Amino acid sequence: MKLERRHGWLLVGVAVWNLLTYATFTRNLWNAHSSGEDRPTGYWVAHTVLIVVNVVIGVVLGRLGLKSLRSRS
Repeated sequence: MKLERRHGWLLVGVAVWNLLTYATFTRNLWNAHSSGEDRPTGYWVAHTVLIVVNVVIGVVLGRLGLKSLRSRS
């Protein structure tokens, strides 16, 4: 599959969106934990795993998008 510039921009855009939304989610989760919100441990673990996986996905998509943009310059 050959990626064009528009694909690169799309991948970078999705990566930035993913990182921004999960940064907000992380902050909200941290604030909830800090305020003493009573949740089972599994809740905190599951959401932390979601954050880590989605940040990794964002980094991978961003790198692919940047690689596509650089190869076309």
